[in-house]
Amino acid sequence: MVTTNRSSDTAGRPRSVEEIREDFPILSRRVHDKPLVYLDSAASSQKPQSVIEAMNVYYQTYNANVHRGVYQISEEATAALERARVKVARFINARQSKQIVFTRNTSESINLVAYSWGGVNIQAGDLIVLTEMEHHSNLVPWQLLAQRSGARLEFIPVSDDGLLRLDVYEELLRQRPKLVAFTHMSNVLGTINPAQQIIAQAHEAGAVTLLDAAQSVPHLPVDVQGLDADFVCFSGHKMLGPMGSGALYGKKVLLEAMPPFMGGGEMIRTVSLRESSWNDLPWKFEAGTPAVAEAIGLGAAVDYLSGLGMEHVARHERELTAYALERMRSVPGLTVYGPEAEQRGGVVSFTLDDIHPHDLASILDQEVGVAIRAGHHCAQPLMERYGLAATARASFYVYTTRDEIDVLVEGLRKAKQIFSF
Repeated sequence: MVTTNRSSDTAGRPRSVEEIREDFPILSRRVHDKPLVYLDSAASSQKPQSVIEAMNVYYQTYNANVHRGVYQISEEATAALERARVKVARFINARQSKQIVFTRNTSESINLVAYSWGGVNIQAGDLIVLTEMEHHSNLVPWQLLAQRSGARLEFIPVSDDGLLRLDVYEELLRQRPKLVAFTHMSNVLGTINPAQQIIAQAHEAGAVTLLDAAQSVPHLPVDVQGLDADFVCFSGHKMLGPMGSGALYGKKVLLEAMPPFMGGGEMIRTVSLRESSWNDLPWKFEAGTPAVAEAIGLGAAVDYLSGLGMEHVARHERELTAYALERMRSVPGLTVYGPEAEQRGGVVSFTLDDIHPHDLASILDQEVGVAIRAGHHCAQPLMERYGLAATARASFYVYTTRDEIDVLVEGLRKAKQIFSF
């Protein structure tokens, strides 16, 4: 059960998952004449009515560009955008809101760091340490940087049970890397990595750290000051917010030293024909008209999650994941990848006999209305590590119930029957 004390609930009564589901309009729809069972939240979460309404109110009542107008609705839009920035900063315990740069998603945030910080600080022969479990978003930008600069890439291996080989990491740190970039929680294995330990060890070796928190900020309490992370990147659409919203957190001293990522309007202080000077943080990195409605929607999503309480969110997912692992492993021929429930978040990747994951996902959709993801999950090197072309993946969130896990298991058994000809 996920609980919260909502400001509108004067009695402070805990809310059940069933009550929470009432806040999500899409969960009432049917697919193939069956109730929708949405188990693809690791790819993109559903949105509560409060997020949808916050964006609608902006478009309906104070739609205007920000930072540039002195008329009332422009000032209202500017204030709403900057309130959203403050909310995001508080949500991850950033010291100042100016340390939050709005981006479109985690990928853009990582690319910003790779081009801006990396272009100045990474040189030929420098070492960048990554892991074998990275999403392509935290792999390809560093490959491109290495190609431009002549830097080296090395990788922390993944064990058979889905954990990072930290003994190998310690060996890599002896080579004095310039950067250590890693995922807080694997989008394939669900593994929750010991971020605070990894970051502390990197700093001892003189490295800067980047944390891909796309899967952790939506599901776990994340304290950027407690972690002492240098950069943290995450997406709004995975945390109940709108598509096209995300954020980069950075330590102020690093962000101030970095050149702009893109040029254009808003990111400048002065412009002449031959040279320009740059705006203050964070606007130096926010060229052009921002996604105002999306930022406001992200702020509303933060409000919703804060109301639930991230400790409660994490507890709900741990309990649900343990239940899912127990139920799914009762299906003959099913193989689950990754660690046990106490070391993973609400993600379960699996294969079933020799049924292709795409066929399995299609059957689950059509036969029982279950939506899961199938493919390489933008983590092809990790698939190769386990000798796989693809897996099926079920992922959970605040609105997921045990009954939905049971429907998934029913669908898996039905798939076995269909393919046992």
